[in-house]
Amino acid sequence: MIVLGIHSGHDSSAAIIIDGKIIADVQEERFTRVKHSSNVPIYSIQYCIKAAGIADINAIDYISLSWENNPRGLNTLFGITDNYSSKEKVAINIARTFFGKSLGMKYEKLPIYYPDYTNYDKAKIINNNHHLVHAASAYFTMPSNEKCLIFTIDGAGDNTCTAIWVAEGNKIQLLQKYYKEASIGWAYSVVTEGLHWIHGDGEGKTMGLAPYGDYKKCKGVLDKYFPKFENEKLVKESELGNSYYWTESGSTQFHFDEAKEVKSLIEKYGRENIAAEAQRLLEENVLNLVYGWVKKTGIKKIACAGGIFLNVKLNQRIWNNRGDLIEQQHIYPNPGDSGLAVGAAFLQYYKYNDFKGYKLNNLYFGPEYSNSEIEELLKIRKLNYKYIDDAPQKAAELLADNKIVAWFQGRMESGPRALGNRSILMSPLKAENKDIINSKVKFREAFRPFCPSLLYEYKDVYLDDNREELFMITSFNVKNEKKYKIPAVVHVDGTVRPQMVKKEINPLYWELINNFGKLTGEYIVLNTSFNVKGEPIINTPQEAIRCFFDSGLDAIFLGNYLLEK
Repeated sequence: MIVLGIHSGHDSSAAIIIDGKIIADVQEERFTRVKHSSNVPIYSIQYCIKAAGIADINAIDYISLSWENNPRGLNTLFGITDNYSSKEKVAINIARTFFGKSLGMKYEKLPIYYPDYTNYDKAKIINNNHHLVHAASAYFTMPSNEKCLIFTIDGAGDNTCTAIWVAEGNKIQLLQKYYKEASIGWAYSVVTEGLHWIHGDGEGKTMGLAPYGDYKKCKGVLDKYFPKFENEKLVKESELGNSYYWTESGSTQFHFDEAKEVKSLIEKYGRENIAAEAQRLLEENVLNLVYGWVKKTGIKKIACAGGIFLNVKLNQRIWNNRGDLIEQQHIYPNPGDSGLAVGAAFLQYYKYNDFKGYKLNNLYFGPEYSNSEIEELLKIRKLNYKYIDDAPQKAAELLADNKIVAWFQGRMESGPRALGNRSILMSPLKAENKDIINSKVKFREAFRPFCPSLLYEYKDVYLDDNREELFMITSFNVKNEKKYKIPAVVHVDGTVRPQMVKKEINPLYWELINNFGKLTGEYIVLNTSFNVKGEPIINTPQEAIRCFFDSGLDAIFLGNYLLEK
């Protein structure tokens, strides 16, 4: 069975699974180069069809979507005629009848140079609830089909902001849901907007700024915006007004007037302190919700999805305070809306097939480029380059010499993290390296931390109370004896957000880190996504070359080819 999953909206994406296996998963932003693109994911769909090796879209058994009602552009793409309301149709017909076509009152239709998907069987296009799709992404990537609780928390989708589910076997059942009265995500994003960062993009900055502040200096001033949970019960609703939106270059941003109030609080109490208070409220409310439901149901396995679970400090707090309540914590590593395509595909697939568990050990589901394709590009651009037989060894030597190295290999990662295939690397051994990359390569705020990639075999050498973490989705405390050995990747609160690298999953990247360890004694490197601030992660070699020459990078490996400045 072949199922294509599609999400059209914030972080549009497409994914395809064949017989229960993810074949491709990619965000539209990587093709359009507009971060968080809300465009109909035409290019992502085309890539998925190509990666699946099928002739055309009619070879797909089902198309599964992430909304109960389609955005108009998606209906246009598939030739679903009910994409205009009756009032709109009347207005268009009146305009055409009495005023001709000069007013531009025309039906939306794709030009011929886009793919024609309108002949696809409409009965095989399935709509789904947004939060149910989030739940499916979390549960159907669990390693077993045993009973578990699922928590889906985001801004809002299909009139739901926070939902709790129970799953077992093939079934996912809703236990409780809330709308804007309990939108923890919206509340956190209001603070992010008040800090003058983009709602739906800058929340990671709020999280990164929080450890620099002291919530005690402003405790309680943000209470009105956040809901309050005690155990599993909602005891106070959030006090947020209407939401608004603004679309810029194909990316939709949401807004609340309350951000102006938060801005005034920031001016009074300080940016760092307000960020710290927002992080406190986020953590305490989600912890109460999660632990409350675990106690109520006695279910000790949990799965999580929705944009809130991109907050790695929250994920760490759930783990560190688990006691004997939680035996297993699974966060889908692409928990925001870009992960909905996979969730939609799995949701439809497991209506007809038995779920026995899924071992998700990598996110390398995007495009890749061969050495021959790369060399052809380098020749056309008349660049000086070298072919390196042992790229991991040479890269390790450059890193040991404190050079900044871009690493472009294999299939592009899905989701928001670079995991060793579209990465910028540097030695973590010098504290100033954090400032160097922030100022000269990424062009972003100085306080923002960087993550490490470390060999899986060394996780207990560097990390306290850890568990397997392959995707940089949870932070951990660094062992005291290692904090000052790797200062460029340790945040001000003594934590790191690691990627543990296994040789059988990414042998090339494992060899690079292992070689760096042999040279320096530390089997860990600084790893940040291959992009600059405000741009999506690099997809193609052309984009990689452009970024190389337009930033402070010292060297770049494109497959086996090395370019140096």
